[in-house]
Amino acid sequence: MNNRLYGNLIFELSQEGRRGYSLPRNNFGAYPIPQELCRQTEAALPECDELTVVRHYTNLSNNNFGVDTGFYPLGSCTMKYNPKINEEVAAMPQFQNLHPMQPAQTVRGAQAVIALLGRSLSELTGLPHFTFKPYAGAHGELTGLMTIDSYHREQGDLTRKKVIVPDSAHGTNPASAAVCGLEIVEVKSLADGTVDVEDLRRIVSEQGPQIAAMMMTNPNTLGLFETHIPEIAELIHGCGALMYYDGANLNPMLGACRPGDMGFDVMHVNLHKTFSTPHGGGGPGAGPVGVREGLQHLLPAVSPYHGNFGVMMRAYAYILSLGRDHVKEVGALATLNANYIKESLKDVYELPIDTLCCHEFVFDGLKDKSTGVTTMDVAKRLLDYGYHAPTIYFPLLFHESLMIEPTENESKETLDEFIAVMRQIADEAQTNPDLLKTAPHTTPIGRVDDVLAAKQPIVTYKQMSNGNN
Repeated sequence: MNNRLYGNLIFELSQEGRRGYSLPRNNFGAYPIPQELCRQTEAALPECDELTVVRHYTNLSNNNFGVDTGFYPLGSCTMKYNPKINEEVAAMPQFQNLHPMQPAQTVRGAQAVIALLGRSLSELTGLPHFTFKPYAGAHGELTGLMTIDSYHREQGDLTRKKVIVPDSAHGTNPASAAVCGLEIVEVKSLADGTVDVEDLRRIVSEQGPQIAAMMMTNPNTLGLFETHIPEIAELIHGCGALMYYDGANLNPMLGACRPGDMGFDVMHVNLHKTFSTPHGGGGPGAGPVGVREGLQHLLPAVSPYHGNFGVMMRAYAYILSLGRDHVKEVGALATLNANYIKESLKDVYELPIDTLCCHEFVFDGLKDKSTGVTTMDVAKRLLDYGYHAPTIYFPLLFHESLMIEPTENESKETLDEFIAVMRQIADEAQTNPDLLKTAPHTTPIGRVDDVLAAKQPIVTYKQMSNGNN
């Protein structure tokens, strides 16, 4: 590949006076721009011909990784295949060209889609009322916690400002609670990875009148089904608090069980995860919030408009494509695929909790720790084999966490190929550990200093006076 076009910034391909466009003759005359709106110096923009620009960005895009290019086992993110029919529906001009400021009478069709999606989510979750204002999962968490806070205020109970969160929870849980002005109380996990009900019982006994809610993900972040939900819900409701369901791991639950039936009062749904919308790198997303009967009037208006409508369209198309019967297969196949990988690799990768998992599971690095090869090394080496790495160093319960989620879409052949590569990497750790410690070797950029990149990121381009950048 031509490294000049592939390995350089677009600014470095710039040639003074080079143009990739021509503008039509000005037939409208000159209209002066107010001086206060004018630049004092010209914008430092690259000057390139069209072909250079096309080749440069095409080459960059070919290096991007997504679910359309390969297996993407990113735990907790549910990077499932996004059916192309979803894209076709969302791209229909009647939907794509809508504007949020249009008169209501001109968007009745879009409103009907949102209402139908709400009915579908209610069927799947067991919660009868949904708001589509939140723009993402964390935004949905904030919306749900605001609803819970309003509930207690309406009850005249202003002392409930604590939220119980398991030590295996997603980081957004405590962050959302903090933004909502609430305080986090951590409940411990047992050796089997599930919530320690006795520790929870102690917390409720000591701080019950101050507890506003408990936030839970089920299956939890370790991919394990929390079997004590009825008992937990009884404890939380018994002290006057509410149950919040983090919908990040809803995928394996589809068609199997519903949060509303378990005793959860409020939940958010990550449409972009469970219902197949392209996402990653910060978006796009949608985090509708569902509540039980009696809480719907407390849902806050966190946005003047409905959230990302294109995400909703894709989600509804996905639900319609599966239908009532086939949606029940999603969770079962996701669970089957995850357990197949887990059982095939647990002899060479450390499995701290050896039990049936749901949609994902967590290894604690390689089984043989004597090589000095870390989870980071394994993840970097996977890039050489053309795989996106799983989630690493999360959850924080294990020192060398490696979280793998295959989703329901992957074939046995794809899973077998991934298993073979993971076993090959385990062998390399024994025979040539330096190969892993210096990986990746085939990517455009080798291993970077992660700490330095985080502390001193270079996010802008600056042309130096001596010609160096």
